[in-house]
Amino acid sequence: MPSYEEELNVWQEEVSIAFPSLSKPQATVLALYSYGMIWTRQCGQTIVSVFLGLLFGVKAETMRQRLREWHYEAAQKRGQQRREVVVSELFAPLLGWVLRQWSHPRQVVLALDVTYLRDRWAILCVSVVYGKTALPVAWKIVGTHDVGAWHPVWVALLTALRPAISPKQIVYVVCDRGLYSPKLFAVIRRAGWHVWMRIRPQGYYQMKGRQRWRPLAELASRGMAPTALRVTCFKDKSLVCVLWVKWDQEYDEACLMVSDRLPRQVRGNPYPLRMWIEMGFKQLKRGGLHWEHCKTPDAARLERLLLVLVLA
Repeated sequence: MPSYEEELNVWQEEVSIAFPSLSKPQATVLALYSYGMIWTRQCGQTIVSVFLGLLFGVKAETMRQRLREWHYEAAQKRGQQRREVVVSELFAPLLGWVLRQWSHPRQVVLALDVTYLRDRWAILCVSVVYGKTALPVAWKIVGTHDVGAWHPVWVALLTALRPAISPKQIVYVVCDRGLYSPKLFAVIRRAGWHVWMRIRPQGYYQMKGRQRWRPLAELASRGMAPTALRVTCFKDKSLVCVLWVKWDQEYDEACLMVSDRLPRQVRGNPYPLRMWIEMGFKQLKRGGLHWEHCKTPDAARLERLLLVLVLA
């Protein structure tokens, strides 16, 4: 048996075990599709189907139809027993698969961020960070011009991941200042997880046990040592929290983060790991599989394609 067939057989078995809810044809195509992406370093159906067609001695168009149907809804597929892939049902198994590779680590860091495909799609993404990069484990794709709140989306994504997390594991959720929300802060804490959210230096804070409100903009000074304070942030929609403050000499502005943890309760500051998510996005797009060239016009189909990209 050629080595590539052995590799693919092993990969198909891994995919089937990781996602037991997938039918055998679905798991087979997912493994085949991601295998083609790995070798071509592209996500386009044409180049992947040509590669796989040459590899297995079948027509490229035949292979392309198999890949194309991976994205389809059940009503668009041929046959009486076809069913579509519900990507949200695979988020917990995906995260569980990742964590098993680490022998169930005691600490898990999840980063929330948004990336874009051209000016049409916004991808709300939860990634698990590791090795100076990040792997998406839950996502929702919406049109950039769609009207609607993002809070319910983040709640749904985080809720979908909870079955993969052991109660014994410590989970840190980190996100940039554009995603700050006291409601999201509360949701994460109710899950028993810990929060690091960067905020803008706007509004006021009140020290614990004090009456006076002070401007956040006057809290930090360039070159100051990292500091953590028990405060109430913001007069409107107040948040009782631990406010982490640092302003490194080489940066033009201070970094203010709201958390539920004091320095003695955590080893270091997990927030800088959030930047690893940018490398994860780069590997999906221009620095890796070139997802930015995708022309799929449907959000649900893009979500299914992203699952293939993540496996690749």
